Amino acid sequence: MQKTQHTPKVFEQTETEVLDSSGFVLIVWNDEVNTFEHVIKTLIEVCGHDQEQAEQCAMIIHQKGKYGVKNGGYDELKAMCDIITDRGIGATVEEVVG
Repeated sequence: MQKTQHTPKVFEQTETEVLDSSGFVLIVWNDEVNTFEHVIKTLIEVCGHDQEQAEQCAMIIHQKGKYGVKNGGYDELKAMCDIITDRGIGATVEEVVG
């Protein structure tokens, strides 16, 4: 048996900075129309999520009814929100309170 080396996932620093310094959140809403595959593909293409992150978000959206999939500035998130809603998925941008 060959020994395999486990490489931990490393997230880019810019992603962490965006998540920590934002004032808005992009929320994706659950529905009974869109498939998991469509939502996952959209999160990857529009939000820049990797496969695992998109799958986890889709599961939370399904279970909780909605989920904040991305934090950032209003203009950036509004553009993403428009693309997501154009694909038939419910999404909103809300100000982070607290």
